[in-house]
Amino acid sequence: MRNWLKVGGAGVAMALALTACAASDRDTAEGSDSTTASSDDMRDTFIFAASADPAGLDPAFVNDGESFRVARQIFEGLVGTVPGTADPAPLLAEDWEVSDDGLTYTFDLKEGVTFHDGTPFNGEAVCFNFDRWNNFTGILQSESLSYYWGKVNGGFADTEGGKYESCEAPDESTAVITLASPLPEFISALSLPAFSIQSPTALQEYSADEVGGDEASPVLSEYATGHPTGTGPYVFDSWTRDQEVVLTANEDYWGDQGQIRRVVFPVISDATARRQALQAGDIDGYDLVAPADVASLEQDGFQIVNRAPFNVLYLGMNQANPQLADPRVRQAIAHAINKEALVAQTLPEGTEVATNFVPPTVEGWSDDVATYDYDPERARQLLAEAGASDLTIDFNYPTNVSRPYMPTPEQTYQAIAADLTEVGITVNPVPEPWSPEYLDRIQGGAEHGLHLLGWTGDYNDTYNFIGVFFGQPSNEWGFTDPELFQAIGDARYQASKEEQVAAYEAANEAIMERLPGVPLAHPVPSLAFAPEVEGYPASPVQDEVYNVITING
Repeated sequence: MRNWLKVGGAGVAMALALTACAASDRDTAEGSDSTTASSDDMRDTFIFAASADPAGLDPAFVNDGESFRVARQIFEGLVGTVPGTADPAPLLAEDWEVSDDGLTYTFDLKEGVTFHDGTPFNGEAVCFNFDRWNNFTGILQSESLSYYWGKVNGGFADTEGGKYESCEAPDESTAVITLASPLPEFISALSLPAFSIQSPTALQEYSADEVGGDEASPVLSEYATGHPTGTGPYVFDSWTRDQEVVLTANEDYWGDQGQIRRVVFPVISDATARRQALQAGDIDGYDLVAPADVASLEQDGFQIVNRAPFNVLYLGMNQANPQLADPRVRQAIAHAINKEALVAQTLPEGTEVATNFVPPTVEGWSDDVATYDYDPERARQLLAEAGASDLTIDFNYPTNVSRPYMPTPEQTYQAIAADLTEVGITVNPVPEPWSPEYLDRIQGGAEHGLHLLGWTGDYNDTYNFIGVFFGQPSNEWGFTDPELFQAIGDARYQASKEEQVAAYEAANEAIMERLPGVPLAHPVPSLAFAPEVEGYPASPVQDEVYNVITING
């Protein structure tokens, strides 16, 4: 998910107050006369603390993790993922075939499925959604709304560069999608909640595309705030802004509804308050567990569940800053960092040291990249050769945030700053609040030097990492390299998977030769749960749907 998204601005006092909502939900659930729970000893309500309010309830117009968490319960797409992996798997499409030229995708659709409003799911519904996305105009094309269609498809019907050409429904159980040019990541990308298939009836009835405001502050439609309608195991019940989202069971779900009949997402923005809410029994689980809390939670009998790392934490080096323009200076900084110690001191157990800007599980990762191993003496030599033995550099890092790839930014900064100081670099710390100050500075073109950021992959494809970072000029990195940009773009559109993997490996090697930044680690994101929770479907891409969970007690 995009790494510049807001995590929530409420203070600890507000977060603690919100636990009262969670406790009320728990009391209501346990005191109800439900006959749908599987036994007297099993509860049918699951309460998971969100770190922020959803940006909206129409998945086509959101791109943040908290919105996607809710969307995955309500909506389904043609493609899902293999449980516990980022690999694509059938969902609403039971199977698909791709033409030899990579342009035509024929999807065999699941039969007997209806949307929450009773509208049939069929080929026409699929085509309605694809045509809707492609025909967004005006403000609907902004990155703050249809980010993923714009990035994956490359454009819209009224702009240049779009890969989508048409969708046809030859019968109820078939949808045929034609692209203008090969896009090998297409199937993997369809696992994103942004490409969930929504009820055409509800989209039209509640004017889903009537969005007001401007790109910076869009005003969402009636559909996106109160009538999201999918085919998933849970139906929208209510959304109390900045407090909670409540979902209930889809009584006509085509799959296994499971034990959990009611899902509540109370908003608790502060990590400490989320931990305290779990310890008090007010919630059943939460995400973004601070590494320092893991051992104590386990000692108290709580469960820690780790996602497989599908992310990268990196040190960026802004070449628009003259002090970082010389590649020898960037190489010196890379050699100065003790990644092994950084991981051991500041990141969760199980974290892997990074050598590429993609995790090893992604095809296109290369073991032939330049690695710039920890070597303080070599760092000093390179600084001397560059005439930078007295280098002083700004080091920007965020405050008031915890991300899956960067749970404790200040600790990460301190460890790297100590390494740089050891080789003679004077570090000027520049801490700023994550949103909007820090992100505006790093990605908006303001002056900066070294900086900490990262990325959690959306789906299993190399372009979703290096294309986001280095596919075009960016204020974050401060360099223009047409040869590199072209190589990454060419790799994206190879018709053959084998040719594409080889091209991505070469691109990763070229990136590390140029060294715009230092990939540091692939941290393990942790979740915490009450002892009674069983079967949480931890996913590296957060494809976690709650109808498989059971709660005993």
